[in-house]
Amino acid sequence: MKILIVEDNKDIVANLYDYFEPLGYSLDSAYSGPGGLSLAATGNYDVIILDVMLPGIDGVQVCFKLRQELKIKTPVLMLTARDSIEDKVLGLEQGADDYVIKPFSLIELDARLKALVRRASDSHIEDTLTLGSLVFNQKTLALSREGVPLVIKPIGYKILSLLMKESPAIVTRTQLEQAAWGNNPPDSDALRTHIHTLRQVLDKSFEKSMLKTIQGIGYRMVNPDE
Repeated sequence: MKILIVEDNKDIVANLYDYFEPLGYSLDSAYSGPGGLSLAATGNYDVIILDVMLPGIDGVQVCFKLRQELKIKTPVLMLTARDSIEDKVLGLEQGADDYVIKPFSLIELDARLKALVRRASDSHIEDTLTLGSLVFNQKTLALSREGVPLVIKPIGYKILSLLMKESPAIVTRTQLEQAAWGNNPPDSDALRTHIHTLRQVLDKSFEKSMLKTIQGIGYRMVNPDE
């Protein structure tokens, strides 16, 4: 685990180093808000420990800038001597993921950091579907095959998501219609049209096809490299 510590109390920073380094963690530290922002923008961290009271820019502002300006999604755990509900809510509203009140237990802090990293990892896995060279981020709708960006229609994303999740199993027409339109599928043969359009985008420009028709049953996605 790679941790960024943004804390102006050097004794606390030293204690964190003494505890975490023997566990094999990699740590960087900054003693001011601007310093923390600079490191967060250039480093690839698993989690950020962020003090609320910092010189230059306070921790709440740092968190806001991380999320809104730098678009950094790294989990943030805030440290503070303030224990009022208002202070906690303010930090969480600006993008913090967890809150620990000083003085704190290092064992508890370690457990909370691991939980944040695990949660972030699980979220990333859930967001991104991968099948061979086909990569689909369900959150951003970024889609590519062999590194080539692809764009499909909104209904196509719903169909593709189910096909990739179930691959290489066959997905029936009924299942796909449910995923695309819920309990109100169109009367016309709209699914066939959307499948044709999806196939044109996914397969037409590539050597091997990924979207297969299973006559009389439905469709399935395959990894052509297997």
